[in-house]
This record gives sequence, structure tokens and C-alpha cells, in this order.
Amino acid sequence: MLPNAERVTTSRVGFLLLEKFSLPCFSLSLDALATANLIKPGSVSVHIFSHTHTEVMSDLAIPIRPDTPLTDIRLGELDLMIVCGGQHTPRVAPHWLMALLKKLGNASVALGGLWNGAWYLARAGLLDGYRCAIHAEQRLALAERSPNINVSLDPLIFDRDRLTAATPNGAFHMMIKWLGKSCGAQLADAVLEMLDHEQYRFRSCADTRHQRLSGPLREIVTLMEANLEDPLDSDQLARCVGISRRQVQRLFREQLATSPQKYYLRLRVNEARRLLKNSNLPIFQVALACGFVASNHFTKCYSMQFGYPPSKEPRYEL
Repeated sequence: MLPNAERVTTSRVGFLLLEKFSLPCFSLSLDALATANLIKPGSVSVHIFSHTHTEVMSDLAIPIRPDTPLTDIRLGELDLMIVCGGQHTPRVAPHWLMALLKKLGNASVALGGLWNGAWYLARAGLLDGYRCAIHAEQRLALAERSPNINVSLDPLIFDRDRLTAATPNGAFHMMIKWLGKSCGAQLADAVLEMLDHEQYRFRSCADTRHQRLSGPLREIVTLMEANLEDPLDSDQLARCVGISRRQVQRLFREQLATSPQKYYLRLRVNEARRLLKNSNLPIFQVALACGFVASNHFTKCYSMQFGYPPSKEPRYEL
């Protein structure tokens, strides 16, 4: 636990919700910040914005109501503004959004993007010379449209004052990194240990396992891990690494003794278990966040892997 006598420095974080934004990305980001305030009250001040200060519909058809009008706060006083996009967020760049982002950039506010949030930062000219993360479906489009940006395969990128995440898990760890920078490593580690203990404990083992894989297979596994909410099919994976679908099948068979489909499914179900154990998300949201559209299919896959349905998984309670 952190010393109570330590002076609290408040990190001011804003979330700008765009239509059809990724609710899992947003929820896991908020979970990290809310837990920081639970451990060390006053660590983070969160403001939720929308264009017209009306509720915004998420990708899961759950509306979220903003708590702060864009005209009600001096935006330059924020430490970080995060643009929250999603799979079905229109890739248009309205004038109001471009003007707002440029204003924030000139005010030296750190800028972030969730899912495809990097797309809008790029359209505003605020990612030139930076590395960034964006969801796989829009990665090639962004790289072609913005040649001055290094578009990464990684699920999250923290490059100076630009933070981008392509997946819900990436969004969570992006906020952990932000907490480490703005509030100190001790608080960030405490949040990570509380919410992500299992992954925190075994991360080094996973890294060692990946080092034993060939380059193309390691890249495919990285793509799978970065795209759990909207899984890529075998043809997409093959195209991303420049090999054939048959070669992908052979690499998995020879080096991991399984098929790409079975390996991908195991990754998604393991992530679902992590979310169930370490968040308060409803089961149907967890299923969607891990690429399961049908709840009965999710329950069947979960039961086959762990021997019991997701409803029996012990949940973390604050």
C-alpha cells in the first residue's frame, strides 16, 4: 500500500467519445484509473466528453453520458486527452474534431487514441514522426495515407506525448504506463498487481516462449494477441506476414503442435478468463471483447477449456 502521507499529484485525463467507440477499450482504461484512485485517492481526475455533450452510443449498443461539456473546462489544463474510436466509428474527420485536436496539440496536452483513435490524430497532423498503434483493419490504410508515421503491429505504443492502443488489453496497459509516468511507478505497479496479477506474474514466461518461435510465426502470434476482439482469419494473417495460408498451418503444426485456429481460440478464451477474474464487465461484454458474437458458443468454448462455464468463474470485487 502507498504511504498515506505522500503528497498526491493529480493527473487530469479526458476521454473524448466518438460514435460507436469501443466500450471494452474505454471500460478497461477507466478501470485502471478508478483503481488508482481507490489505492491512492485523488490520483486521477477523469472527464468524459462528447461533441455536443449528449450521450454517445458505444459499439455494444450501450450509451455513455459525458460528464463535462467541451466548453466547461479549460482543455489546456488537461494532462492527457484520449480519442475513443471503435470498429464502426466513421473514419471521417469533422472540422470540429480537427480544430479541437490541433488546439490541444498546441497547448502541449498529451494525446491518446483507442482502437482507431490514431486515425484522427493522424488526420490532424499530430502523429508525424511518431510510432502509433491502430486496429489491424485500419493499419494498412493509415500507413498508406500517412507515410510520415511509423504504424506498429504492437497493441499499444507510448511514444513521448502520444499514446495509442489498438485493443482493449492494449488500452489497459497504456493507462498503466501513463500512471507510471504521471503518478509514479509505485502506484502503477500497485494497480497492475491488483487488476492484472496473473498476466503480471507470467509475462516473462510468455516472452521467453515467444523467443523460441521463428520470425514469421512470432509475428503471427503477436497479431493474434493484438486482435482478440475482432479475430483475423488465416488468409488475413498470412497476408500480413507475406506467406501463404498453407505455410501458416505448417508453422503452427511444426513449432506449436496445433493449428492456428485452435491456438487463436485458446488465446481468446484465456483473455476472457483474465477479464472475468480482473474486471466487473458483464459476461456478454467479455465475450464480445474476445471476439465471440454468440453467447452459447462462448460458453461452450469456455467450458471445454476450463471445465466449467464462465458464469462459475470467481469475479474480482472492489
